Amino acid sequence: MSSVPLGGDAFGELLERLRAQPQECEWLEFKVGLSDPHEIGQYISALANSAALHGEARAYLVWGVEDRTHKLVGTKFDHTILKKGNQSFEPWVTGLLEPDPGLTYKVGQVQGMRFVILEIAAASHSPVQFSGTSYIRIGSHKKKLSDHPAEARQLYRNLDQVPFEYRVVTGGLAEAEALKAIDFSVYFELQKLPAPSELSVVLEALVGSKILDQEPTGRYAVTNLGALLFSNALTDYPTLERKAARVVKYRGKNKLTAEREQLGARGYACGFEGLVSYIDSLLPANEVIGKALRTEVSMFPPTVIRELVANALVHQDFSIGGAGPMIELYDDRLEITNPGTPLIDPARFVDAAPRSRNEKLASMMRRCHICEERGSGWDRIAAEIEFHQLPAPLIRVDENHTTVVLYAHKDPRSMDREERVRAVYLHACLRYVSGERAVNSSVRERFGLGDRESSTASSYIRDALDAGVIAPHDPDAGRRHMQYVPFWAKRASSL
Repeated sequence: MSSVPLGGDAFGELLERLRAQPQECEWLEFKVGLSDPHEIGQYISALANSAALHGEARAYLVWGVEDRTHKLVGTKFDHTILKKGNQSFEPWVTGLLEPDPGLTYKVGQVQGMRFVILEIAAASHSPVQFSGTSYIRIGSHKKKLSDHPAEARQLYRNLDQVPFEYRVVTGGLAEAEALKAIDFSVYFELQKLPAPSELSVVLEALVGSKILDQEPTGRYAVTNLGALLFSNALTDYPTLERKAARVVKYRGKNKLTAEREQLGARGYACGFEGLVSYIDSLLPANEVIGKALRTEVSMFPPTVIRELVANALVHQDFSIGGAGPMIELYDDRLEITNPGTPLIDPARFVDAAPRSRNEKLASMMRRCHICEERGSGWDRIAAEIEFHQLPAPLIRVDENHTTVVLYAHKDPRSMDREERVRAVYLHACLRYVSGERAVNSSVRERFGLGDRESSTASSYIRDALDAGVIAPHDPDAGRRHMQYVPFWAKRASSL
């Protein structure tokens, strides 16, 4: 929730545009002295849901305008001093809204009188509830959504039909305002396209890609896709500002002391290269001696960082409010977390066909050459991890988050059993999707073992067999000719 003091033409123009509506409607409510916190909360739910039902990006609750005459009378309402019990109104109402639709208070003076405009984002993933109940506007009347099944069915259809990325995050923009909101030079540059010299052609291209949307009035709106990828400042959009990527560098192996913290400001596409470079600059460097030359290399391969950060951005669940991608650096590991749980089993990340809950976002990221071709990302991650002989990543799925943990280099003998099992499994997956099978010699190569350490590799394979993550390709083969595949490959071949 944010509060924006506005003055001059910007506030007056918005107020006049709302007053010009013939009458109150499903997405617009005029009040003069409404100050009951519960009733305001119900109006927020009703207006957010009604905006989604009627295809509007925003709904408005306006203080200081008479509802029947639309006469400007001003208001004494002040959301900053309003309280519910001993609690300030703004955090109180936000805590009872599920999900939080995104609220922006605009305060201004017109004709010497004070007005307040509450801008409410339309419901996006599910109906907005207040205190456990969803409301809707029927004409200019506030009703419980459950009492109007026809409207409820249509609302759910609307929420399902329009992808989150194509929904409007802000509208009513003149051409110059729309072009200022979007870094269109990056849009063309990342796609390796020449930037048109005529602004009308630029606008046409942005509308065609759903970065912008043209309203019936001729003005423009920024979509979630446009704001998330190409905005100059995510903080301009209250419903998206918490989706900025956050990087935290800790001292040591825990969260006790944070040395550096950086919050991404620009859209994902605009800021991606800077984000990856910033992460790399914070990573410790390891000294490597090769052919009599000493060189320093980053703790983790840049390709792996790039792929995992892109995955976190693309696969996050935008319906989870108050959380965004998080990159946390420790002395011995890197953790990359995104809101939401995977749509596929993490054990099948290497081989399974890709699925994304944000396919429009993923498609544009591919067009901008930020994401790899479909399904190749985890193959590259696994290959780079093996080439640099790093411990296999750990994928941790919590109730509302997915975390990928990268570990610094370890000698195989210092790895615990779980780490070795994870590494053998990932090795078997990578070999399988490459048309090969894991064998004793390939496992030795994976762990950097010598030819005389066959028994050590065999013990690693035996641990993975006992854990059930790999299986013999042919159980009847002799010991020297035994080959291994991931557990799921063996099941598939037996069907």
